[in-house]
Amino acid sequence: MTGSTNEHHTPRSDRLAGTDPIDAVDAPSSLSRLTGQDRNDPGAVKDLTKESESYTHGHHESVLRSHRRRTAANSAAFLLPHLLSDMTLLDVGCGPGTVTVDLAERLTQGSVVGVDASDEVLESARGLADAHGTKNITFEHANAYELPFEDDSFDVVFAHQLLQHLSDPVAALREMKRVAKPGGFVAVRDADYAAMAWYPESPELTEWNTLYHEVTHAYGFEPDAGRRLASWVRDAGFDPDTIEPGASVWCYATPDDRTWWGGLWAERCTESNFAVQAQDSALADDVALEQLAQGWREWAAAPDGWFAVLNGEVLARA
Repeated sequence: MTGSTNEHHTPRSDRLAGTDPIDAVDAPSSLSRLTGQDRNDPGAVKDLTKESESYTHGHHESVLRSHRRRTAANSAAFLLPHLLSDMTLLDVGCGPGTVTVDLAERLTQGSVVGVDASDEVLESARGLADAHGTKNITFEHANAYELPFEDDSFDVVFAHQLLQHLSDPVAALREMKRVAKPGGFVAVRDADYAAMAWYPESPELTEWNTLYHEVTHAYGFEPDAGRRLASWVRDAGFDPDTIEPGASVWCYATPDDRTWWGGLWAERCTESNFAVQAQDSALADDVALEQLAQGWREWAAAPDGWFAVLNGEVLARA
């Protein structure tokens, strides 16, 4: 029934304005109204968990723009105090390589390997390393479940914002443990979408968060990975006494940050693989997605806009 009702074309601000907060507790979600679907009907959403894994964000420019802003300092600070200059490090799911290259430049006497399932981003990563003149780094195509390395190969195995996009994160962690040297580190960091917070309040951003959870769950992934990392690491067979859980936050509150963060998510809502999966799983149509994108643009334009992304972190000994 997606796109079959006139209500889709009613401006969202008009439909949602005047909703009493008390009444809203028992009201059907506005995203259900947008898509014309009953979200409580388990048969209404396609079961995609048995299909081939597909990265929810994809590699649209709006996604890579986010990934390219990541550095060792803002994405691996919990790991940095444990690094020695002669270590060998594997970055699983390295993306365009900004964090990977940054880590390699810190391991001046060591070496770094970045692996990813996308040849497109690997080419970008190689270009970045060349531009930086970073020689102690290589990039390879690999599957996180079947890493092409011998047992006990690396002092450090690192994965940033990867496990939330895997249907079996515990299996991937076991594989990371396998290729880490005994006594070496496995370090993982993932966002927790349910713990995200923003201001001003926005019905559109609330609905975006709901939709993101539903899309990722439809494909068998866990968007609230951050809070689960320590549990997954334990399930993967790590010694509980060596597991060091923690958390850190990305915060976007300056005008430049709001323009960047709100702009890239507005694009993701309509142009990235997330938009494709939302429609393919019958959870939203293009009109609903454009309304969410407009919500992101309005948030970005708010002079008091603030957004926080909580990230779970775990450092464990192999």
